[in-house]
Amino acid sequence: MRVLVFFDLPVVTAEQRREYVKFRKFLLKNGFLMLQESVYCKIALNGTAVRGIVDSVHKNSPPEGLVQLLSVTEKQYSKMDLIVGETKSEVLDSDERLVIL
Repeated sequence: MRVLVFFDLPVVTAEQRREYVKFRKFLLKNGFLMLQESVYCKIALNGTAVRGIVDSVHKNSPPEGLVQLLSVTEKQYSKMDLIVGETKSEVLDSDERLVIL
């Protein structure tokens, strides 16, 4: 299963920015991967693990803003459509002019 976390947190004041950073660091420290800005995902083995993850996010969510959680199966997650526009990358992905040090 996967647990998806969607959040929209205010960052107007310094305290709100600190809460945002604290929440984001909590997600990363606990094994969540960023799918998009403010959208994170974590794999869970079963429903019991999902419940533990959800409880942990509830306990660590900021007092202001919106945090949403969605649990989906791997089959449902694999059916996600990915629509990617033209990619612009300055990273070379060929081995031409490869320098090995």
